[in-house]
Amino acid sequence: MDDNQRSLLSLIVPVFNEEESIAPFLEIIDKELSTLDLELEVLFVDDGSTDRTFEKIVLAAEKDQRVKYLKLSRNFGKEAAMTAGIDHACGDAVVPMDVDLQDPPALIHEFVRYWREGYDTVYGMRASRKEDGRRKRASAGMFYRVFNRLSHTTIPPNAGDYRLISRRVIDIIKNMPERNRFMKGIFAWPGFSSIGVEYDRPARHAGETKWNYWKLWNFALDGLTSFSTWPLRVWSYVGGVIALLSLIYMVFIILRTLVLGVDWPGYASLMSAVLFFGSIQLISIGVLGEYIGRLYIESKKRPVYIVEKSTSKKGV
Repeated sequence: MDDNQRSLLSLIVPVFNEEESIAPFLEIIDKELSTLDLELEVLFVDDGSTDRTFEKIVLAAEKDQRVKYLKLSRNFGKEAAMTAGIDHACGDAVVPMDVDLQDPPALIHEFVRYWREGYDTVYGMRASRKEDGRRKRASAGMFYRVFNRLSHTTIPPNAGDYRLISRRVIDIIKNMPERNRFMKGIFAWPGFSSIGVEYDRPARHAGETKWNYWKLWNFALDGLTSFSTWPLRVWSYVGGVIALLSLIYMVFIILRTLVLGVDWPGYASLMSAVLFFGSIQLISIGVLGEYIGRLYIESKKRPVYIVEKSTSKKGV
């Protein structure tokens, strides 16, 4: 890439009830990226906010032509909001980032440097997770280990959505039509050259996090079912092992009956077996239900998001 060419960099910023964060975010962007040798587009995606977030974005857009916005018709979720931003961003490279300034804008200089060296994806990696509680650190570490072991698509541990993505990766992502969006996996799936940049994640500048443990659990479940069929395949192995154990036990019962005569099994052992196998069946049906539910959603082919208002056309 020609270093003298002023390419366009698009920042995709999904927001939901973040009225307190809009102005500080833009101030920091102006301060940290003023020396960046690129044209800049700041694309806010208002994911159905119920406070004055959208009003603040409109005011900012009137003052600064670099600020663009999409207003979704309701809350579709962060993954859908990022998808909307990716579809409409016009940049030669795109950086999805949070408005709460936990994704330090100064790191974008490092992202751009590696991009100009030829990397298609430059992702931010947390140097530590000290700001997270012990349970959250443990669960996050376990998720990355399990996901990377079960899926053919590898996602870097401690890497979030904050990254720079080249236009050719964006063009591939735009051709991935699934409705259940797990963006960390989608970002990693196209491949190409990538590199990580470590950084210390600061505390939120304003507002409160919209994530809780229930949402994180469902997020992890979406990730595993979107990029791995192992939860389905494992029940074939479980069924095979149980069938083998049942056959061994049946042979044991027949031989014991032939040698010692007929006896009457106890009620406790019978109920234990019934409850055990019943629970196995319910769990396996639940896993099947997760995949069937996703197939049902995909088969409807509903749009991932609906744009109500926009100052940005779809990127080319």
